[in-house]
Amino acid sequence: MGRSSTLLFFLIIFILLLLHANANNISTDEAALLALKSHISNNIIATNWSSSVPVCSWIGITCSSRHHRVTALDISSMQLHGTIPPSIGNLSFLSSLDISNNTFHGDLPVELARLQRLKLIDVSDNNFTGPIPSFLSLLPNLHSLILLRNQFSGEIPSSLSNLTKLQELVLDRNFLEGEIPREIDDLRYLTILDLQFNHLSGYIP
Repeated sequence: MGRSSTLLFFLIIFILLLLHANANNISTDEAALLALKSHISNNIIATNWSSSVPVCSWIGITCSSRHHRVTALDISSMQLHGTIPPSIGNLSFLSSLDISNNTFHGDLPVELARLQRLKLIDVSDNNFTGPIPSFLSLLPNLHSLILLRNQFSGEIPSSLSNLTKLQELVLDRNFLEGEIPREIDDLRYLTILDLQFNHLSGYIP
């Protein structure tokens, strides 16, 4: 009986620790999203995203049933105006990020590179500026990178060829210049490549 009681005790402790870890994890997601909320001007998420209700019931949020973590953030077409804070990098289970058709501006934070599960990034129809971040090439599972209709400038990073699973690369209607990197030809799964309405020159690889 003593051994059974001890095993039961440790089993209960393990379950409690697991529940505590899950609570901390979803709390991390909640803190990251509330930080994002603080960088956006008054809008629909100002009242909907609240600590008084579960994160997974917030508008634009999808959670996994297995880990109870935020896996998708879709706040597209919500007339949002603001910037994307570094805290976005704390959504460690995020696989889909869609903030398209708003008026976000500034730079994409380098902390996005920490989101190793990301498969989709869609920031189209915003006002992001600066060069296309080379750190995006550090996302090994990325399938779709959609940056159209922003104000990205400079050259297309040749490091994007490191995205070996990339199927869709949409960069049209920006201010990109220079030649198309010949390394793009190494993207064996690429089925959609849209570079129109930029200032590109040279040859098509």
